[in-house]
Amino acid sequence: MLMHRRSLLRAAAATSLAGLSAPRFARAASATTLRFIPVIDLAFVDPIYSTAQVSRNHGFMVFDTLYGMNSKLEVSPQMVEGHRVEDDGKRWDLTLREGLTWHDGEKVLARDCVASIKRWAKRDPFGDALMAATDELSAPDDRTIRFRLKRPFPFLPMALGKAAVPACFMMPERLANTDPFKVIPEVIGSGPFRFVANERIPGARNVYERFAGYKPREGGVSDWTAGPKVVHYDRVEWTTMPDAATGAASLQSGEQDWQETTPHDLLPLLRRTGNIKIDVLDPLGFTCLLRINHLQPPFNNPAIRRALLGAIDQSDFMSAVAGDDPAFQHTPIGFFCPGTPMASDVGLDVFKGPRDYDKVRRDLAAAGYKGEKVVVLVPADSLAQKPLGDVAFGMMQQAGMNVEYVGIDFGSVLTRRNRKTPVEEGGWSAFVANWQGMDWLNPAGHLTLRGNASYPGWSSSERTEALRDRWLSAASLEEQQQICAEIQRISFEEVPYYPLGQYKQPTAYRSAITGIGKGTATFWNVRPA
Repeated sequence: MLMHRRSLLRAAAATSLAGLSAPRFARAASATTLRFIPVIDLAFVDPIYSTAQVSRNHGFMVFDTLYGMNSKLEVSPQMVEGHRVEDDGKRWDLTLREGLTWHDGEKVLARDCVASIKRWAKRDPFGDALMAATDELSAPDDRTIRFRLKRPFPFLPMALGKAAVPACFMMPERLANTDPFKVIPEVIGSGPFRFVANERIPGARNVYERFAGYKPREGGVSDWTAGPKVVHYDRVEWTTMPDAATGAASLQSGEQDWQETTPHDLLPLLRRTGNIKIDVLDPLGFTCLLRINHLQPPFNNPAIRRALLGAIDQSDFMSAVAGDDPAFQHTPIGFFCPGTPMASDVGLDVFKGPRDYDKVRRDLAAAGYKGEKVVVLVPADSLAQKPLGDVAFGMMQQAGMNVEYVGIDFGSVLTRRNRKTPVEEGGWSAFVANWQGMDWLNPAGHLTLRGNASYPGWSSSERTEALRDRWLSAASLEEQQQICAEIQRISFEEVPYYPLGQYKQPTAYRSAITGIGKGTATFWNVRPA
C-alpha cells in the first residue's frame, strides 16, 4: 500500500510540466496576491471551537493575541503594550496598546478581551489551569485587563501567548460570548488580514485581504507570532488541493506560490525545479497519535489498551508519512515532544524490537477482547493522517481485531469524533491525528494528555491531573522533569492514546517569495522578491 501510494505521487508530479494544473477560479489573481495551498480544507473558521491546525493558522491571520511567541518558544507583548504585577504575584494588570480596532471599525476594548479569554479557557487546558488559579478577571477600564489570582501563576503570559492549539485569540465581546462548543456566527478579528466570507467556497477556497486598519507592534524583531506583523500582499488565497501531487504540480507551473506541506516523496522532483525552495519551518515537527475511545468497548478496558501496545511499530507509521530518510523522523517517542525538556525515555522499551502479533493476539484475548467491532476514522483527504490511518487499520487487523475502516473527509472526522454513542449508533473506536511538537511540550498545554475527559476519547485519570497541578507549581526544572517522567509512566499504564512517532514536514514555495518565517505558516512579512 505504501509503495503504491509513493509511485502514484511521483507519477502525478512528473506529469506536471506536461499540463497538470490546479483548479481554476473565475477571479484572476493580481500581482499582490499570494496563492497558498493549505495542508487540509478549512472546515471550521472558529479557531476556538476547532482544534485543527488549519483553523489555528486561519486564526492567526484574522485574529490577534495579547502576547506573541517567537521561534524559540519565548513570549512577549503583542496586543498589550505591557503588564504590571503586584500583590506578590497575585494581581496582573495588562494594558492594551492604543489604536487597536476590529475589522468592523469598532475599537478593541478590554471587556472584549476578558470575554475572549473566558471562552478560550473553556477549551484549552492551559487556559483552564489559569482560570482555576483566578479569583476575578475583569476590565476596570477600556484598556486594562485585570487578573486577581488565588495564588501566583507565573505562566500567565505563556498561557495567553502560546501558539499551540488552541491559541488565545481575541474577538469582539458579542462573538466571544458564543458557546465555545458552537461556531461563532461571523469572523471578525483585529489581526493583519480580514476574512472575505462571501468568497469562501467550502472545500475549495478561502480568501483574506489586508486589513488597512491593522496597527503593527512598534519595535522588536518579527519572529513567528511575535513582533511587528507587516503585511506586503493585498490578498491571500487559500486553495484546497486534497491531491498533494496536483498541488506540487501547480507550484511547478506557477499557478500557486506556496504549498504548506509537501510530500517527502516529491522532494527530489521539486529540487530539480530551479525556482522552488524547500524548507522545514518547525524543527519540532509533528507528533502523531492513535486516539482511542475510552467510553466504548473494547477500549474502555485498560488491559486491552495495554495489550495493543505490543502491536505498535512507530517506524511503520513514520515511514508511511515521511519515507525512509531518518533525517525526517524520530522513533521511539513517548508522551512529550522529543528534544524538549519534558521528554524522557520512561517506558519506551515497549516500542523496541520486532512486533510479535501472535503474542499480541493472545494478550488481547487474555485481556478480555471478544471480537468487538473497532471503527477507525481516517481522514481520506489528509496528506499525513490518511497514511497513519492506513497503517493503524492494517496493524489492528494483524493483531486479530475486528476492524472497520471509515475513510471520510477531515471535517467529517472532526464532527463524528464528538459522538459518544456506540459504534452501532454512529460512534467510533479510534482515530489518528498529528499535532505539532509544541502541542506536546508540557502537561499544562497538552490537550490529549489531560485526564479530565475533556477531549474526544474522553480519557480520565485522577493521577495525571494531580501531577499536572504539581507541575504548574514546581519549583525547578528538575522537579518538572521528574513529574513528567511519572506522567509518562502512568500514561503507559492507562494509555490515553498511542504515540506513533515524530516527523519533520517540509514546505515548498517559489523562489520569488521571501520572508517566510519559522514556526508555522504565517503571512505577514512575506513579500515578492
